[in-house]
Amino acid sequence: MANYVTNTSDKSIKTTLILCILLGWIPLICTVYYWYVGRRGGILRACTANYFLIGWISDIIKIATGGFTDNVGAPLRA
Repeated sequence: MANYVTNTSDKSIKTTLILCILLGWIPLICTVYYWYVGRRGGILRACTANYFLIGWISDIIKIATGGFTDNVGAPLRA
């Protein structure tokens, strides 16, 4: 029998999704959810209004489906 260990982040999907939906469309603070999970790349997104809202919509989908990861690549916890 194999022992499987799953590595999940200490950051929550619900909190990340709420931050993304509520603040993701506001130009200068649109990357609060990136900073919450510890990821880099937030400055470029903030300067381009989260890639003109296309990046915001794709991030909502990624977070909701579980494809969004934290700074070390671990999936967010449910």
